Amino acid sequence: MKYPHLFEPLAVRGALFRNRIFASPQGFYNVSADALPNAEMAAFYERKAMGGFAGVTVGDCIVQTRTGTHYPFLIKMDDPNVLPGISVMASAIKRHGAVASAELSHAGMYAQHSKSLCGGKLYGPAAMENKYGPVEEMPEDMILGIIEAYGSAAALARRAGFGMVTIHGGHGWLLHQFWSAQVNTRKDRWGGSFENRMRLPLAVVESVRKAVGAAFPIEYRMSGSECFDGGYGIDEGIQFAKALDGKVDIIHVSAGHHEQESAFIITHPTMFLPEGCNLQYAAEIKKHVKSPVATVGAFFDPDFMEETIASGKADIIALGRQSLADPDLPLKARAGREDEINRCIRCSSCFAGSGQWRLCFCATNPEICHELEFKAVPAPRFKKRVLIAGGGVAGMQAAISAAERGHSVVLCEKTDRLGGTLRCEEKVPFKKNLKWYLDKQTRLIERNPDIEVRLNTEVTPLLADTIDPDVIIAALGARPAMPPIKGIEHAYGAERVYREPELAGNSAVILGAGLVGLELSVFLAGRGVDVRVIEITDKPAVNEFSMHTQGLFDQIEKLGVKLHLSSSALEIRPGALSYEDREGVHELFADSIVYATGQKPLREEAAALARCAPEFYQIGDCVMPDNIFAATQTAYTIAGDIGRIL
Repeated sequence: MKYPHLFEPLAVRGALFRNRIFASPQGFYNVSADALPNAEMAAFYERKAMGGFAGVTVGDCIVQTRTGTHYPFLIKMDDPNVLPGISVMASAIKRHGAVASAELSHAGMYAQHSKSLCGGKLYGPAAMENKYGPVEEMPEDMILGIIEAYGSAAALARRAGFGMVTIHGGHGWLLHQFWSAQVNTRKDRWGGSFENRMRLPLAVVESVRKAVGAAFPIEYRMSGSECFDGGYGIDEGIQFAKALDGKVDIIHVSAGHHEQESAFIITHPTMFLPEGCNLQYAAEIKKHVKSPVATVGAFFDPDFMEETIASGKADIIALGRQSLADPDLPLKARAGREDEINRCIRCSSCFAGSGQWRLCFCATNPEICHELEFKAVPAPRFKKRVLIAGGGVAGMQAAISAAERGHSVVLCEKTDRLGGTLRCEEKVPFKKNLKWYLDKQTRLIERNPDIEVRLNTEVTPLLADTIDPDVIIAALGARPAMPPIKGIEHAYGAERVYREPELAGNSAVILGAGLVGLELSVFLAGRGVDVRVIEITDKPAVNEFSMHTQGLFDQIEKLGVKLHLSSSALEIRPGALSYEDREGVHELFADSIVYATGQKPLREEAAALARCAPEFYQIGDCVMPDNIFAATQTAYTIAGDIGRIL
């Protein structure tokens, strides 16, 4: 076995974990108004258990609705009506051999939804003000009631069939608030000194232990460091962990703070941070405790995970977004198919979807959030010959999905390699997992005997006639749109500068503050280029719900990229750009001018193939330029539609 330490079983109290790879707590928000767990939720967690994870944690189980709920659609563990739903979830997880855990949480002074249930009041360790309004010091009777609520919630979880509970004591939630010396300034026995600040977390652990018994594991999730100016560091994190040692069975060391933007993008590492960037906190705590320690934060490579366990830096690797990108990672790693693992590219489509639609989609795994419906998709009645024009993201996914369903596929790409336009970003350090994704899709295609690949081949009506397919899928993509600016011939397209970054010189002006332009600005600035970005609208054209946007602007600020909003480019000359804003006309001098002003879909080229087969589909950017998520979703689904009729 290539990864003996990673796949060594772990016995913890009354539970046996089949390996050291856990699916870390994640919420699922596609629920009805009463927030009761449903079949879709059960399928979401079951999929991870099917993929070989040793432990699967159901996130956001609120122990006391009235005082501790930050969003209305979370699991209410004090509502007896949740019992059937969480029992189905626990059964769905454990019947595949995984241990099901329920994450018990209370939002404390960030319980914005509970504010209306508490007469418009928020309660925390001490009186203060936060972004949700005034916070009152939590009275002792409320504290005692919450301690009891943790125990009751744990008892309900055990009754429902869960094999572990995870107490959420990190990321700025209630127990974290009471532990924090910066927040907990109260003068009674619940605050001030170290012993007093530990009183609530330890009382909660004791309440849970009493409720679940001696043979039931308790995991405690904590922030090893708050990771922001004014917050506590690893030394205090070690002190906290030592106080927990022996009282809980697993110390799950995360990092950061949910309500601090700069720390939030460390808790959930952006693509600008290295793999396992938060391991340092778990590794330090591991030196001081005897309890098994779990680490979490941007792990994706089984080689690195194996080294982490083998070196003694941690006992458990917890995967969050990676469990969405590839729920089968444990099975693939154990079987020696690690080069087929779909690595999380940290684009944060999952977070954006959660914020925008309460749906946790994955850009590169179209199955996520469709687990239940895809379980019920019937096999195609008829096997067909499918011609796919275009080997970019959409075309590759369509080829893989169609072949998996038993169809014969011919995939044609007019260039000499698969991957499409996104291949231009191969030199971008923070896009290395995107390159892995394109290479991994290429490997899957090359290994599938039902897919014939023809490179340097443009699909024309004549070629289609010779292949004689039953189905044509046009995935021709788009080309950069050149803006109608005087002197545009003196500028470079973003795609070319990605491929040849030396063209930027020492200074560059980028036209367009969309995702392409802003990511390019970070890439060039990281190479030492002085970058300015010109945008015609009054704000950048990026997804406001995306955590990637937070990370992007964090990098823009750190690298000194200058944004000129509400600014229109007037004329480009060699080494110069004139533009106009509200204050008048200005001139910028730079070694290069680069345009990142959108894409033009190749619709006419796709339409030329529409009559060349009985079935015709048009997908990806040749319909409407969009993102990877849109391309893979459509490609996967349309490939699944093929073969329903003759």
